[in-house]
Amino acid sequence: MFKVGIIVASDKGSKGERLDLSGEVIKKIMLTEGYDVVDKLIIADEFDLLSQQMIKWSDSGEVDLILTTGGTGFSKRDITPEATQLAIERVVPGFNEVMRSESLKLTPKAMLSRGISGIRKNTLIINLPGSPKAVEECLGCILPGLGHGINILLGLKSECGRK
Repeated sequence: MFKVGIIVASDKGSKGERLDLSGEVIKKIMLTEGYDVVDKLIIADEFDLLSQQMIKWSDSGEVDLILTTGGTGFSKRDITPEATQLAIERVVPGFNEVMRSESLKLTPKAMLSRGISGIRKNTLIINLPGSPKAVEECLGCILPGLGHGINILLGLKSECGRK
C-alpha cells in the first residue's frame, strides 16, 4: 500500500473561508483505490510554504506520492507548478500530458492547466487541477499507470515492457 500526502493549495481554504472539496475527492478516490492517505494539508498559495512541504514529505520518506490540487491556473496567486519545480529533481511529463489530453476532450479550458509532475528522492509529485470535477476526471486518467510507476520508483518492480 503506497502512502499518499495531499496538498490543497488555497488561500481561502487555509483561512477556513472555503470548504475543501477537491482534497476530499482525492482522498476518497485514493482510499477507494487502496492507497494509504497519511495526511492532507490545506496551505495558502505561498511559494515557500508549498515547496517546503513537498520537500519535507519527500526527504523524510513519509509519503511515496504527493498529490496537489489547486494553484495550476493563470491567476497571479497560482504558483503550485513553480513550487513543485523547485521541489523536484526529475520531471515526469507523462501524467500531465495525459490529463490535459483527456480533459481537452471534455472542455477547451483544459489547455489552461499548467500542472507539472516530477520525482524528488523516492516520492512522485503530481499537480492536479483545483476543481473537484477536474480532479476526479484527471485521477481517472492516470490511475491505470500510477501504481506501476510508483513500484518502479521504489524499486519494487523493474520492468515496464508488456509481454
